[in-house]
Amino acid sequence: MTAAPLALGVLVSGRGTNLMAIHAAITRGELPARIVLVGSNRPEAPAVAWARAQGLPVGVFPRTAYASRAEAQAALARALQEAGAELVVMAGWDQVLTPAFVAAFEGRLMNIHPSLLPAFAGTMHAVEDALAWGVKVTGCTVHYVTPEVDAGPIILQAAVPVAEDDTPDSLLARIHEQEHQLLPRAIALHAAGRLRIEGRRVRILDA
Repeated sequence: MTAAPLALGVLVSGRGTNLMAIHAAITRGELPARIVLVGSNRPEAPAVAWARAQGLPVGVFPRTAYASRAEAQAALARALQEAGAELVVMAGWDQVLTPAFVAAFEGRLMNIHPSLLPAFAGTMHAVEDALAWGVKVTGCTVHYVTPEVDAGPIILQAAVPVAEDDTPDSLLARIHEQEHQLLPRAIALHAAGRLRIEGRRVRILDA
């Protein structure tokens, strides 16, 4: 008997390239999931327009429409719960989540960050910071989310060498190439029940 596709909520704030990668993996039959809600805090985000053009369900929760960030995120959490989201993925989401939001999806909330965590954590400028620090290798990390920003148990990582002539844009483009493979793979492992959190570690179980 085939298991039902994983009900997926995807949070976006920008261009949505990771959302597009997730959608493409689903369309190709590589990811047994369905997107039940695309949530955004930015109505003008290109990802919102793209999701609507694909016919995906979209909910927009701008901070300015609510009395506080906590209220906006509470409304987002309710929408995700009402949509039946079993896993929520931060795919280019630029707002720190409240402890209440994180608690509502404990063990079912993933983020992708453009560095090899714990390096360059807690910033929206991880790529620029890596270049400024002079590292020779950076990359990206998919991790479960905890109340401490970018400090949750690591699921998957991919390394990206830094070239001598890299700019933030050229380095980010290569990091994105890895992100677009890594995030759907992490979601698929979660959907298959192959991820087990043990303290700070995530063990990947045999199929």
